[in-house]
Amino acid sequence: MNIIHTSDWQIGKVFRFVDDGTMGLLQEARLSAITRLGELALEHGAPHVVVAGDIYDMEALSPRSLNQPLERIRKFENVKWHLMPGNHDPHRPHGLWDQLMRRGVPDNVIVHFSAEPRIFESDGFAVLPAPLQYRRTLQDPTSYMDKAATPDGVIRIGLAHGTVSGFGSEDKDVPNYINPGRPKSAGLAYLALGDWHGQKKINDKVWYSGTHETDAFDVEGGGQALLVEIQSAESAPVVAPLKTGYYQWMTYREQINSYEDVDALAATLRGSGNDLSQILVRLFVEGAVSLQDRQYFEEQIIDQVSAAFGYLRVDDTRLFPSPSEEDLDQIDRGGFVRTAADVLRQKAENMSDPGQEIAALALQRLYVEHMKLQTRSQ
Repeated sequence: MNIIHTSDWQIGKVFRFVDDGTMGLLQEARLSAITRLGELALEHGAPHVVVAGDIYDMEALSPRSLNQPLERIRKFENVKWHLMPGNHDPHRPHGLWDQLMRRGVPDNVIVHFSAEPRIFESDGFAVLPAPLQYRRTLQDPTSYMDKAATPDGVIRIGLAHGTVSGFGSEDKDVPNYINPGRPKSAGLAYLALGDWHGQKKINDKVWYSGTHETDAFDVEGGGQALLVEIQSAESAPVVAPLKTGYYQWMTYREQINSYEDVDALAATLRGSGNDLSQILVRLFVEGAVSLQDRQYFEEQIIDQVSAAFGYLRVDDTRLFPSPSEEDLDQIDRGGFVRTAADVLRQKAENMSDPGQEIAALALQRLYVEHMKLQTRSQ
């Protein structure tokens, strides 16, 4: 049998570092990725999609946000969707899950609230879920699976949300700890995990699917789901990644010391992909540049290249000004303005001066404002 394993949709997630328009696009992409999951399930003959927790990002959401993923799921009536509360959306009394169930969910949605097997005899398998009722628990929510009874010959699939040993911490007294040896002790053919947003294999029968749409620059292997082919409880399943994400999140670290370096950086960024509007970039730049080259960097990278991307965030805290005599001459060849520029230059070049960073910024601003005045007077 084939199943699709996904997790950490976190519908309603807020991306505070982008503008409202971009945030809306990122939120919509998380919903569109659900549609892709349904299409992949049909394409690969997977009648069940298991979602290992964190369907929603938070407990306080509007009715519209709560129903948005369900309406996308509803369209795939020949696919059963298994939803389970995680640490972001635990099952609390009168919480979001109770609200949904009172209103009713689509017929093809199965919500796993109880830590007990759910048998699907026609497909010959059982889901053993480990739903969370609190954001944190110090008990392994999968421990009950060892003694949970299912009919002979039924394939047992575990569904859980948490952290495994040796993965983020060596201490087993961590919240939502999950024993990665659970398939052996509980006779599981596969243990589908959520919580980690990057796709990761723990062992042959234990995998994190990763989030279906990447949501941070430090996530590796996001924007995917897993196609899991299970032959028997004894044999290892065949697991293959499936691309579901729309946006790419990329990080660059570049050294800039000249006008030519800025041009090379612009070429590198523009060569990031075929559709730059689908790419979010985090750019770290360091080096020492003349004030003129710094202004060129602002014009070429900040103003122009950034417009091609879905989002571009620049960290230039280690890009220091190194003004040339020509730079200072453009500000003034003499008088009190040039004297001030010379003092700022000395402080900016003195790494031991506590005012070095402020002096560097002030000198840069002095140069930029002077160049603006020159442009207006032409």
